[in-house]
Formats: sequence, structure tokens, C-alpha cells
Amino acid sequence: MGFTIGGSRGTREFRSGARRRGRTSECTAVAEYTGLWGWDVVPGARAAAPSQDCSCGDARCASPGAHPLAFAPTVPAGATLDEVTEAWGGCPGAAVLLPVGRAFDVIEVSEEAGRRALVRLERMGLPLGPVIVTADGRAQFFVAPGAAAELPQLLYRMGWDDADLDLRALGPGAFVTAPSSDRAGLGQAGWLRPPTLDSAGGPPQARLLLGTLAYICHRFRR
Repeated sequence: MGFTIGGSRGTREFRSGARRRGRTSECTAVAEYTGLWGWDVVPGARAAAPSQDCSCGDARCASPGAHPLAFAPTVPAGATLDEVTEAWGGCPGAAVLLPVGRAFDVIEVSEEAGRRALVRLERMGLPLGPVIVTADGRAQFFVAPGAAAELPQLLYRMGWDDADLDLRALGPGAFVTAPSSDRAGLGQAGWLRPPTLDSAGGPPQARLLLGTLAYICHRFRR
């Protein structure tokens, strides 16, 4: 006999099955980041719309839905699906955060500037890493570690140090929300340029992209 929708036992079984499928899909996505792309993953807090209350429980949280869970362990690069499932079991539904400054740094610009720059960079045939588009309208270019520390000097050498650019670098201590996790109740992050086996493990040096990104940001602001 099948269950009747609305019956208590059937409803519990249906919801339990839905939760299991959700966890399986969630863990598979995390295992792809750790096992296929070789990135560490950190479970993150989430924020529920419309109040944006953070799942960390702090009513005065300064970055609701956009920070790691304090009690959750890092799932290391290379973790298998079984290892991910065990680690993620303590924080189901957590956002998937990628620590910056280990396998990659990030150069972040506005989404529109990022889309325009990406077209130009692809036409130029330059090496490119993954690019995330965030739910709040930013484009995040993965580059080799060290870019955040080098950015001021690189901009100086290229003559962009005194320009008012909507461009910043993220380095050690920062996190990006991995697709397709929800960013603070604003919507899901996505890929402008998804990772590949070549680009995930060896993102380009920032200097190769920075000139084009700075130029497009400058023109876009004008």
C-alpha cells in the first residue's frame, strides 16, 4: 500500500526521504569541490529571508549568512564522498564556503564589469581560472595565491594605483560562497566560468588579468 498525502506516517516518510535526498545532493556537491577540484570546504551559516536572521544564532551577527560556522570543521581537499558525508552530517543545510588564500586568491569586480572583461580575456587567449558570479552582483576571478598581498604593487606598476576602481582582492582569511549555495538569503551563487581540471589546480597569475580588469572597471565607472 502507498501512503496517503496528509497522513502523518506517510508525510513523515516523504519528508525524511526528501531530507536524505537533499543531504546526498549536498554532500555530492561538496565532494566534487574536495575530490575533483582539490579545494578545502568550510560549512557556512545561512540567513533566512525576509528577516535575514543568521543561523549562527547571534542576533547581532555582522555578516548574516556569510561566515563559517564556528563549530564546524574544515573538510580538507581530497576528502572522499564518504568522508564528506560524515563531516557534513553535523551541519546539514550549511552553505558551502571556499577558503581563499590556499589554492587560490580572488580578484572581485562588479558583475557587469566582470562579464565584459571575461569576453575580452577569452578573445585574447589568456589563461583563465574559475569565475563565480555572486547573488549580490559581483564577479570573483580565481587567481594564484598571493594576489591579495601583491595587488597594491601590481596596480602601481600598471599605473592604476590612483584610479578609483571598483576592484579588490580577497586573500587569506576570506571566504567565497561556492555555487550553488545561497548567499545570505539573496539567491544562489553561480559560475560565469566553471572550474576545469586544468584551471582549478593552477589558476593564473593576477598580473595576467589585472590590466584588463582594471581597464574595464575604469571604463565602466566612467
